[in-house]
Parts: sequence; C-alpha cells; structure tokens
Amino acid sequence: MKKDLLKVLLPIAFVVVALAFYFVLLGSRGIDLIRSGGVAAVGLGIGVLLLPFIGVWIVYASLHAGWQHQQLARRIHEEGLELDVTDLPRRPSGRIDRDAADALFETVKREWEADPDNWRNSYRLARAYDYAGDRGRARDTMRRAVALERAEREGKN
Repeated sequence: MKKDLLKVLLPIAFVVVALAFYFVLLGSRGIDLIRSGGVAAVGLGIGVLLLPFIGVWIVYASLHAGWQHQQLARRIHEEGLELDVTDLPRRPSGRIDRDAADALFETVKREWEADPDNWRNSYRLARAYDYAGDRGRARDTMRRAVALERAEREGKN
C-alpha cells in the first residue's frame, strides 16, 4: 500500500516543485518587464505576473479535486459499490469496448435516475461517463457527487 502511494505522490510532488520553480521564474520575468518602464513592457509585465497566480490556483484546484475524488473512491470501495469492469471486453489499447461501456452506462444511469440525490449513484454515474469516454459529463457529475457527499457528511454532524 505504501509503495503504491509513493508511485502516485512522487510524480505529483515532482510536478508541483517544477511548477513552483517555473512560477517563480515567470514572476521574476514579469517584475523585470515592469521595471523596464515602457508602457507596453509594463502591460506585458502585469500580464506575465498574473500567470503564476493563475497557475497556483489551477494546481490547488486540481489537487483539491483529486483529493476529494480519492476520498469518494475510498468510501465507495469500503462500501463495495465500485463498478465491476473486470469482465468487460477491451480494445487493444486497454480501454473498455465502446458498446460494453455504453451498456454499463445505461445500467448505472437507471440506478442514478431512481435516486439522483445519492452521492454514491452520482459517483458511479461519473465513473460510467468516464468509461464511456464522456470526460466533460464525468467531471460535472463527479463535482455533483462531491457536493452531495459533503452535504450528507455535514448533515450527520
């Protein structure tokens, strides 16, 4: 378990450190442009200076969302509600065959329609969207699952 965790955390840590270095470098270039004093250079410098802040926000938002999704995945696993895709046919690339993914999606969608306010159903639907290749809807549905799970958790306290 610890070894698997390191396989995930080390690359993430490397990317975050590399991005931090890049953001510092980018910020210093922005300050250099502002110090040069030209109107165009100051405008560009301000724009370049904003990029590290936007980058930090994107990194934080991505890591936070990943952490939230992982928490839901852990709970789903503990409750034995993971989607079983082990027997589904796969393409040579390893992805689930499109027809099989669509059939899985239809099954999970019916479960979700029966109880759309249950975060577990929303989580499973998000995973089914992902298997079916609809990443946009998968992200939206996963955000809904996170919000529903948070509401459930806060309602119990």
